[in-house]
Amino acid sequence: MVWRRTAAAALAAGLLASACSVDFGWSDRPSSAPATGKGDLEGLRVAPEGSGGGYERDRFGTRWKDIDRNGCDQRNDVLARDLRDVRKRGACVVVSGTLQDPYSGKRITFSKSDAAEVQIDHVYPLALAWRMGASGWDEDRRERFANDHDNLLAVWGVPNQQKSDQGPGEWKPRQSFQCAYAGKYIAVAKEYRLPVTSADRTALRGFLARC
Repeated sequence: MVWRRTAAAALAAGLLASACSVDFGWSDRPSSAPATGKGDLEGLRVAPEGSGGGYERDRFGTRWKDIDRNGCDQRNDVLARDLRDVRKRGACVVVSGTLQDPYSGKRITFSKSDAAEVQIDHVYPLALAWRMGASGWDEDRRERFANDHDNLLAVWGVPNQQKSDQGPGEWKPRQSFQCAYAGKYIAVAKEYRLPVTSADRTALRGFLARC
């Protein structure tokens, strides 16, 4: 835990130094968050985190599996959805585009040759989900969770590494995205019947107050 918090602090400092304030499009204020988010949040079970013993990424099945059967893997689907000015190789592979990072507001030019600059984040992190009960799911359910478009977001690599497997009680995006982030997080938790910690619930209440 110490190394993770130290790394997060260093990354946060770099983020603050380089990020600009940019608002964009639908994802800053999803229409569903003000209407249903507060009620859905109060309906979530509150539980402490488990130990996390036995967690491995492979426990969540095939990475970027084409679960919607549209012929494209989930990573390329999310890049095509979240980037602008997208160029593809063939029908699926995103080779370039522009991202307005929802977590920081920074404008990122994506190129497949430097793919790590834009990463696909799990809004409700896999390792956290494991600690909150996904360890008891069957593999099909875990694989569906890991590849669910509603839980995936294209983001700049820096805040994604900073966020790691933390919930909203430990990490938060820029203020103008907190409403949208809360709406996404709560919707995923509700869909998969995942609980939240007491700290996460308190943080999410604060985020929803910005809607």
